[in-house]
Amino acid sequence: MCEVLSIEAPGEITLVQEKLPAVPEGGFRVVTTYSGISAGTELTYVKGSNPYLSATWDPALGLFTEGTPSIGYPVRGIGYMQVGRVVETRTRAVREGALVAMAYGHRTGYVADPMTDRFVELPGDLDPMLGVFVAHMGPICANGLLHAATDLHGPSVRDLGDGVRGRRVAVVGAGVVGLLTASFALAYGAAEVVVVDETPARLDIAEALGTEVLTFDEDPAVELKRRWRHAPNDRGADVVFQCRGRPRALALALRLIRPQGTVIDLAFYTDGADEVRLGEEFHHNGLSLRSAQIGRVPRGLAHAWDRERLSYETIALLRQRGDGLREHVITDVVGFAEAPQFLADLAARRRHSVQAVLRDHVEDERG
Repeated sequence: MCEVLSIEAPGEITLVQEKLPAVPEGGFRVVTTYSGISAGTELTYVKGSNPYLSATWDPALGLFTEGTPSIGYPVRGIGYMQVGRVVETRTRAVREGALVAMAYGHRTGYVADPMTDRFVELPGDLDPMLGVFVAHMGPICANGLLHAATDLHGPSVRDLGDGVRGRRVAVVGAGVVGLLTASFALAYGAAEVVVVDETPARLDIAEALGTEVLTFDEDPAVELKRRWRHAPNDRGADVVFQCRGRPRALALALRLIRPQGTVIDLAFYTDGADEVRLGEEFHHNGLSLRSAQIGRVPRGLAHAWDRERLSYETIALLRQRGDGLREHVITDVVGFAEAPQFLADLAARRRHSVQAVLRDHVEDERG
């Protein structure tokens, strides 16, 4: 048996028991050691605002349409930042005792099939808790850099630094996505990285990671355009990564970018974008807006930049900058049994977190 996080209805969260199947030939079983919480995507299910809950997603058309919702309550096993220890294996693909990064949702155990379940074995020199970023969250941010590189070099991209190296980079939003994206930009040699956010505590984290920071109240568009000059009438960031799912943040990102520049958008908007005024900077400066959703890498690069490569780029980042990310970005570590109340508190804004991680206390005792 294992425990699974279940959202029974908006605001109603519990743990339910689930019987695990026997490990089939070619499969393996893991017990969860760490499970990272996505305070953005997961809370849309707690709040009832996720579009899958109110519309039908047609993958062939790429459209949300009226009809039976694609997902209904109870919603179980959400989450995409798991680290598990292999406790039983019937395949040579992974050894017993290995730690693997996967995306199988908040559950204390899982039976995997290597033919259908993606997993990344974590190297022994990596802090296991940082493994929550390896399967999905890190690749989300790496894919943002890949889109920036493609915007500049087309299909001739050689590495993730091609879009930021030597360039002046602005990151809007100091949540996990923004902080990891800023860390990637620093690691790949950006000339300057400035993170913009409304929350002083989050800006303190960005500063501790080595970026410069600005608040929304400081009119960051005017500040950066006075500072970052390319030519007469050509001022602003070379590239902006928009990492906060609020219309105000997107509107600001469009103000920060230089004329004919591109905003790489990694955010998830669930409430529309009424504050985004496309008749102003977007129109007059000839801007581009590219969604860097993790479901796709830039067109023409899938053969060279699959999810596996993005995961290993994440491991390289964690090896270089993991100590700072572990110290400053992972702000909450709680027991799995505390997960329902913790998510409820996050959704109700009774508690604030950057990256929260659910921990298996039994695994801690094993050491």
